Amino acid sequence: MASLTVPSPLGDLTVTSDGGAIVAVDWGRAVREEPDALLAEAARQLDAYFTGRLHGFDLPLAPKGSPFRQQVWAAMLAIPYGGTLSYGDVARALGSAPRAVGGACGANPIPIIIPCHRILGSGGSAGGYSGGSGLRTKAWLLDLERRHAPAAAAPAMIQPALF
Repeated sequence: MASLTVPSPLGDLTVTSDGGAIVAVDWGRAVREEPDALLAEAARQLDAYFTGRLHGFDLPLAPKGSPFRQQVWAAMLAIPYGGTLSYGDVARALGSAPRAVGGACGANPIPIIIPCHRILGSGGSAGGYSGGSGLRTKAWLLDLERRHAPAAAAPAMIQPALF
């Protein structure tokens, strides 16, 4: 596995790749950096995202998790930049329960790139966020996207058959 520390407005992030795909984004500095071309591209895209110039990542991803978690992460990737869905919306689309979706959000190994921050609680409440400074980080990411979205992003329409 290779890793690289990427500075961000939210603090340092460690991006990890394995087998030609991104497998993790963690909060904090890498213990041992071993950059590769994919990590350099991920750093470039993250920088563009944090400055509002990139609205969708184009990186190979390989998050490790159960088939259900994979479905939830795929649903997150379908939410457009600047848009949000609720835990309940995703749960209904997948024939599951909101708490199970919340558990998958909390287990997301590639936050920001797999945008778990775009999942909200019922009635638009923030819900939770396990990365960075918690809900402050989630609010910061949502605000960034709302400020830079090309138009008012509508909620994604998730089709369970797509996953």
